[in-house]
Amino acid sequence: MTHSDHDARVRPAEPGDLPLATRTLTRAFADYAFTRHVIAADGHAARVARFQELFLTHIGMPYGRVWVADGSQAVSVWTTPEHDPGPGFAEIGPLLNELAGDRAPYFESAEQVLEPYRPREPAWFLGTVGVDPGSQGKGLGSAVVRPGLIAAEAAGVPAYLETSSERNVDFYERLGFTVTGTVDLPGGGPRTWSMLRRV
Repeated sequence: MTHSDHDARVRPAEPGDLPLATRTLTRAFADYAFTRHVIAADGHAARVARFQELFLTHIGMPYGRVWVADGSQAVSVWTTPEHDPGPGFAEIGPLLNELAGDRAPYFESAEQVLEPYRPREPAWFLGTVGVDPGSQGKGLGSAVVRPGLIAAEAAGVPAYLETSSERNVDFYERLGFTVTGTVDLPGGGPRTWSMLRRV
């Protein structure tokens, strides 16, 4: 299947897509090193699901851009310089803290050590992207990320992301990102890469 076939199945998310999109992201992040480190183990899957749902409904949809592919089997959630997501984060901050549970201090310290690597200039920030485990390896990940890259390029701003998976580093490098920082998260957390795609 060519890229264009996939890209034809990528579209902006609508409110009706959110339950499935949440499920996809929850399944994709079920055993992700970063979420394991910053979200409590007790009821972990349910916490991750609520975390992703809050990010989709309170950040991505109102302040950023969300794309889905193949019936929400792949999802990308971006924040953009056009709309400051600060109010959304302020609103859900206490809830995220609650979801982090006994890992809240690790969540906070991860944010603190990653902050210096985040772009100071306007940038598109790939907040979360996931492909349902049953649909991986079909090119859906790059297909669902690509509209954000095109839009960032059109706006003349870089795209930025963070990943705690070495395998993802190669994937994003193929999409034009370069590593701008490598951080071992405090408290025995995973190595996390900051990556920027310059215009």
